[in-house]
Amino acid sequence: MAGTEFPETFPARVRGNDSLARGGLMDAITTVTVNIDGREVQTHPGSMIIQAADAAGIYIPRFCYHEKLSIAANCRMCLVEVEKAPKPLPACATPVSEGMIVRTRSPVAAKAQQGTMEFLLINHPLDCPVCDQGGECPLQDQAVRYGQDYSRYLEGKRVIGPLDLGPLVATAMTRCIHCTRCVRFGREVAGSVELGATGRGEQMTIGTFLGGTIDSEVSGNIIDLCPVGALTSKPYRFSARSWELTSHDAVSPHDSLGSNLKLQTVHGSIKRVVPRDNEAVNECWISDRDRFAYEGADCDDRLTQPLVRTANGMEEVSWEHALEQAAKTLKAAGDLSEAKIGALIHPISSTEECFLLQKLVRALGSGNIDHRLFQRDFSDDPFMPAYAGIETPVADVEMLKGGLLIDCNPRKELPLVALRLRRMVLAGGRIGALGSLAPELNFPLAAQESVRPAELLATLCGVISTIEGGTAKLPEALRSRIREANDAVDCAALASILTDSQGQGAVILGQGALNHPDASGLRAAASILAELTASQCGWIAPGNSAGAWWAGAVPHRLPGGKAARNPGENAWSLTEQELHTLVLFGVEAAVDHSDPIRLGGLLDRAHKVVVLSSYRSAVPDQADIVLPITPYTESSGTFINCNGQRQFSHGALEPRGNARPGWKVLRVLGNFLGLDGFDYRQISEVGLELPEPPRPWARTDAQQWKGESGSDWPTGNGDLIRVGDIPIYRTDPVVRRAPALAQTQDGVRATYCRLHPQEMTSRGLTDGASVRVLSDADSIIMPVWSDAGVLPGCVFLASADAVTAVLRTAQRLSIETVN
Repeated sequence: MAGTEFPETFPARVRGNDSLARGGLMDAITTVTVNIDGREVQTHPGSMIIQAADAAGIYIPRFCYHEKLSIAANCRMCLVEVEKAPKPLPACATPVSEGMIVRTRSPVAAKAQQGTMEFLLINHPLDCPVCDQGGECPLQDQAVRYGQDYSRYLEGKRVIGPLDLGPLVATAMTRCIHCTRCVRFGREVAGSVELGATGRGEQMTIGTFLGGTIDSEVSGNIIDLCPVGALTSKPYRFSARSWELTSHDAVSPHDSLGSNLKLQTVHGSIKRVVPRDNEAVNECWISDRDRFAYEGADCDDRLTQPLVRTANGMEEVSWEHALEQAAKTLKAAGDLSEAKIGALIHPISSTEECFLLQKLVRALGSGNIDHRLFQRDFSDDPFMPAYAGIETPVADVEMLKGGLLIDCNPRKELPLVALRLRRMVLAGGRIGALGSLAPELNFPLAAQESVRPAELLATLCGVISTIEGGTAKLPEALRSRIREANDAVDCAALASILTDSQGQGAVILGQGALNHPDASGLRAAASILAELTASQCGWIAPGNSAGAWWAGAVPHRLPGGKAARNPGENAWSLTEQELHTLVLFGVEAAVDHSDPIRLGGLLDRAHKVVVLSSYRSAVPDQADIVLPITPYTESSGTFINCNGQRQFSHGALEPRGNARPGWKVLRVLGNFLGLDGFDYRQISEVGLELPEPPRPWARTDAQQWKGESGSDWPTGNGDLIRVGDIPIYRTDPVVRRAPALAQTQDGVRATYCRLHPQEMTSRGLTDGASVRVLSDADSIIMPVWSDAGVLPGCVFLASADAVTAVLRTAQRLSIETVN
């Protein structure tokens, strides 16, 4: 893959003092004792002086050193005096030894550090008053402590023009001190070699190759890594000073990892988002989606006033009037002989919001509640576990020896878990991939096979059949699929990755598999494969899916995973019903469904539509009552991640306008309806009604699978088979409204249809050409781009897109050239 480098071995000492956090390089090796500034410090053999000092709370200045990166020792700011050494030594690159005596503040060390600082400041511009790094700049702090109040350098300073690295990262490369943190991050952590160093000495520059942009989904971390103001956040630029900002602890709702965040605000507005360290979840990194999605929460499209349909159309009303109308509508629906109420909630919602919505709907006599908006096969619901998750603790992913990805692209679905998978591979682990698309990953695959969507389940059964005893384990409904497997696939190679892992492997189903028309069969086959190979299993579900499951926001389960006595309709079958009232909570009906046109039909048929949304443009035309709710930036709540960890997120801002947190709206609506159990004063009281979730178990009872699926395979008359996924920056309403993310390469690529280069050539198409894509339902015009990850005979179209929604769920499409 262009722009990606796969080293044969992990760079030496790349983990820095991560070895200390793990409890040592090897537990069997005894510790050594060193003396640092008169203090006896015990540390592990092989540790560097700077690591031992950090563990003891002794600060040594540094610029190039970072605990998660390899040791470069090129800034020389950490020079210290080591007894019996002829000259000062870099603390980051000098291993400790028994009895070593180190002085970090002696005259020798101080002189070396002052000399280094003088060299670093020779070319650094004095523009702290206009630099976004000002006030939190390590160079500023250390210049005060170790620098001088005058300069002996009288020559002209070096000047370097700014680089255009894309819409996320702003540059001022004249400030760069060549610590190479950004370069090492891309090469070692992100697995995407986009920045590099050219030249030597004063002519050395940091830049991209051939003037390109940086397009990694974790590129924003170089902003945090840069110790000066050379790399800063472009959306944040010149909008606030660091000392004005107030930090609020939050949790990302955009994927099922639940990265820990700090939302930083000033004057009632979020100015930037930075990571909050949590080694068990996101370490010290966050994805670009988590970092820049706040723009979507603070956009001009926000809904700030309740609306009710009148004879004159939608009109702004008071909260009291809107809630009275909503309660009247819901009560009328609940009073019918069969409660004809349905509710769909977006998985970006907090666990409390999911709990209260299902509680309200069920109190009115209906079980029609679901959050699985893009799923189509629900036939294994009776055999599902308590919630969708990943059995392997995220912190232990890099310890695995093997893994099989099934219709999964962790780099786009769980970017920070992909970083751990990369470390696993670089440590000697092997990963294989089977799916409808060749995933663009940041680590090499031991085996990769692409098949057409209709062949995926059969091929997975073929993988199982190559394992001793595998065929016998398959129920008849799955065993009969083996003959449909793609003969060109090396099933044995995929199976060997797990069998060779000796019980330290994992089978991971991505969102493509969970939203597949044969999803129940894929879950059953994956469960059997995990059992056969003594591997763990995992499902990458969107957002707070685990919290929604556990809160009872599914039609067949009550809160806490208890079976519902009277199951309701799921997100797919609900669209076939005749409802009196449909409630949409955080759902953008035009895009947030596997078939938005089908959902639109339900909206047309429903007598009343009640919408709780944060955005005016997300309100469908059929809405009768609209209640403005706040996004996660203005509302507190808990989120349960893929490992079952329950994390509390604090709202950072007061609600905008008359919008209110969703849980409060549902609570008061329950009061207006006169329902019992809605007298909460604090959000913590809602959480007390839910027990702690158990450890994740991502398997179904495969022997119960009878070959059913949630929907038939739509065929159509086209000559191309449709494949696709939900793009990384289209996952939820907040992310979709973040302008900086929409301008990234991933954001732009989501607007193209993509064909294999061979298909492009045979049709006489060039990159960027306009084509008409036709299904039996409708047609659209969009640009086409070549993509070697798409199989010949297939066409990629993104889901969660209002443009492609008109094509419905047809699996066969045609393409015509537009002149």
